[in-house]
Amino acid sequence: MSVVPARRAWLGAVLLGASAAAVAPLAAQPAAAPAPKVLRYAFQIAETGFDPAQLSDLYSRTLTEGIFEGLLAFDFLARPFKVRPLVAEALPEVSDDYRRFTFRIKPGIHFADDPAFKGRKRELTAQDFVYAIKRHYDPRWNSPNLYRLENAKLLGLSELRKKAMDAKQPFPYDTEVEGVKALDRYTLQFNLGEPSPRFPLEQLTDSSVFGAVAREVVEFYGDKIMEHPVGTGPFRLGEWRRSSRIVLERNPGYREVLYDAEAPADDPKSQAIAARFKGRRLPMVDRVEVAIIEETQPRWLSFLNGQSDFLERLPNEFADVAIPNNELAPNLAKRGIHMDRAPLVDATLASLFNQDNPVVGGYTPEKVALRRAISLAYNSAEEIRLVRKNQAVPAQAAIAPLTFGYNPAFKSEMSDYDPARAKALLDLYGYVDRDGDGWREQPDGSPLLLEYATQPDQLSRQLVELWDKGMKQIGIRMVFKTAKWPENLKASRAGKLMMWGVAWSAGAPDGDTFLALGYGPNKGGANHSRFDLPAFNALYIKQNKMPDGPERQKVMEEASRLMVAYVPYKISAHRIATDLMHPWVVGYRRNPFVRGFWKYVDVDTEVQRKSRS
Repeated sequence: MSVVPARRAWLGAVLLGASAAAVAPLAAQPAAAPAPKVLRYAFQIAETGFDPAQLSDLYSRTLTEGIFEGLLAFDFLARPFKVRPLVAEALPEVSDDYRRFTFRIKPGIHFADDPAFKGRKRELTAQDFVYAIKRHYDPRWNSPNLYRLENAKLLGLSELRKKAMDAKQPFPYDTEVEGVKALDRYTLQFNLGEPSPRFPLEQLTDSSVFGAVAREVVEFYGDKIMEHPVGTGPFRLGEWRRSSRIVLERNPGYREVLYDAEAPADDPKSQAIAARFKGRRLPMVDRVEVAIIEETQPRWLSFLNGQSDFLERLPNEFADVAIPNNELAPNLAKRGIHMDRAPLVDATLASLFNQDNPVVGGYTPEKVALRRAISLAYNSAEEIRLVRKNQAVPAQAAIAPLTFGYNPAFKSEMSDYDPARAKALLDLYGYVDRDGDGWREQPDGSPLLLEYATQPDQLSRQLVELWDKGMKQIGIRMVFKTAKWPENLKASRAGKLMMWGVAWSAGAPDGDTFLALGYGPNKGGANHSRFDLPAFNALYIKQNKMPDGPERQKVMEEASRLMVAYVPYKISAHRIATDLMHPWVVGYRRNPFVRGFWKYVDVDTEVQRKSRS
């Protein structure tokens, strides 16, 4: 089944033998099995678990993308970015009104073996995707990605969720709805209440949260499902020591998938990779070993000492040493180390402002003025220069480069650093020092105290110093509360933090991902600020239904201006990543929409042996 030719618009929007012995030999000895190919590297932040329905953090989703598989995926090398089938036989059939998407799943794909299947092989069917999608609507799992599906208005599913919540009963998985249904064993159909030209691009390319899940597995493990991921992907979970070590091992039952990435004609490096690996069976490595090393210096030394094969995102503080003038340092090049440098499709949120918080939240002029003043007193330029070592560019709004909706000519006060203007705003709206202790009070005379959540790592400490310096400069008292990242994430989703700094990454080359940060119904999901402005919500819904083009671009910029004006977030930068590899790691190119890149890379054990001898 192939895409209806007249309905390719949604895809076009993507930025888109041994020699004989002379004498009688001794009895033949069995050949030694080759040593397993192991790729080792480190995460800077701990995982939260492995259940797609419960995940929102980048690190856990990087892992689950190697275990679970969705219908579609991004080509690893293609630029502009290109979508291709993964477990689907072809790209979807799309209705004229962009409300119906029909997929045919490849027969003969199986889940990894697991006790939940009681010793039988378990084939992937369309019903597994129906179940996986429904899990995001089940209140039991409190899915942080529910907003992505609700925005698409899958027919009948929100109503099914509400009915279960109102009745305080288990979610009725066996109730068929139009929104997602299996037409037969291998045919899957999505029906939307409103047009959504980019629905396959934005949702169905994300294996990490919308990959197929077997119902038997979830029912077998129950509340421990976060510890027992079982998918159809190239890897399975082999070992897990929480917040310390994760081992993914090759799935021995993975089907035959051959390397066929399409390299751009103007990229010799990618052309060489594509030629070298074309036709190789995936994955090419046997194991992926991930350590959790939160501090940057130990992570850097682990790579230099050869304990890690790959360093994802060179720590900022070592940029001057490792890549002076953004070129690989001669001493590293001499060792055969090579680098890959590319923009991340993300936005660093120097802070969210919880709109439900009585101090920093709200839509009245004095509350907006307070957030604007705080934002103006934070020095984004120093963050980029001193903390990020120029491995970032200033942000004018949430929408990142390489996504539709980004306008390089758009300029706003989001990037401004102006303490004098900040003080003037505070004075004008009554945030003044009434008792002479050097700290401002709120307009009603009550204490003005900001609480900023942070983590116990070097990067967070550097950012805290910038916040502390900026707030002291304008006379606002700020205290810092330190916790592990997963704890802060949980608290933020529950609306319990006043301020917190995070980053937000896109899963597809479309700016909707970033506007979703401010959409009211996304509270507890993408919308950590809990911002809920009717005018913004209307613009978000409007652009979401529109095909790509100048009119949609205009609406997205209007929405961006409202986010700048009301300041639910202080957005500071869009980052640039430099990844370093030892000479035996072959085939890597950063693709911002492929997190689980491991199946596309190889470890050359001969080069590795020679380098270590």
